[in-house]
Amino acid sequence: MNPFIERYQKLGYEYKKIAPRKSFRINTAKIQPELLISRLKKKGVIVEKIPFLRQGYWYESDFSLGASPEYLLGLLQLQEAASQIPVEILNPNGLVWDMCAAPGSKTSQLATYAEAVIATEQKKERLISLDNNLERLGLKNVSTYLLDANKVNKKFDFILLDAPCSGNFLSQEDWFKKRTIKDAEKNSELQKELLKTAINHLNENGTLVYSTCSLEPEEDELVIDWALTNFKIKLEEVNTIGAPGIIEFNGKKLNEEIKKCRRIWPNGTQGFFIAKIRK
Repeated sequence: MNPFIERYQKLGYEYKKIAPRKSFRINTAKIQPELLISRLKKKGVIVEKIPFLRQGYWYESDFSLGASPEYLLGLLQLQEAASQIPVEILNPNGLVWDMCAAPGSKTSQLATYAEAVIATEQKKERLISLDNNLERLGLKNVSTYLLDANKVNKKFDFILLDAPCSGNFLSQEDWFKKRTIKDAEKNSELQKELLKTAINHLNENGTLVYSTCSLEPEEDELVIDWALTNFKIKLEEVNTIGAPGIIEFNGKKLNEEIKKCRRIWPNGTQGFFIAKIRK
């Protein structure tokens, strides 16, 4: 048995490769939800409201929604359902920092909630893609920077750290053949550095959401356990679908507070992990 599948079973998840349902998010900066839904239904698109999201919808269509006038006009953003959850958990109402912004689905989602968004990205080609997406959506309250997160010299009340990670078996063809446990362990070192930077840039009583699309504890609960040990932070309950964060792994007991995190196993959505941190 593949070592990843074996560990998932030990964590209580029975592996099954089911593709995530196709989904989009309405860009309320450009159109009212009922108007867009009406337009899509007239074109034969089957639309279903996603119950755990504000503006997320599952859909079925005989044509590519990504080539439709509605998409090109910026009325909607194609975005997987679980990936919409971190922004809703953060729920920013002021200035927010999106630390690892590209490709920008969450950046544009943040812009519909927050007064203003600072979005940083280290790779130029990814930043160009992000800027193009923001232009299509007509979002003017986002400032993008080609910048290492460590170079930011401001503190924030709201921070989103959607950290680079190993992904999961639904995010890439032949994922099991291309990944090892060592990859997850290596990624966790970068994730800890990014989380350290995020915490240091968070104002007192500020809110930080840490998320990954990884299912590996090394990149999820173990990173949060490390942060709880090394920084004066606390966790808040993540109220959404999924299971509580695990509090024991490979014989090691983790901080009980990690149960407040959310581990979303693939079941019609991508896999995801979300932690909500207060300083």
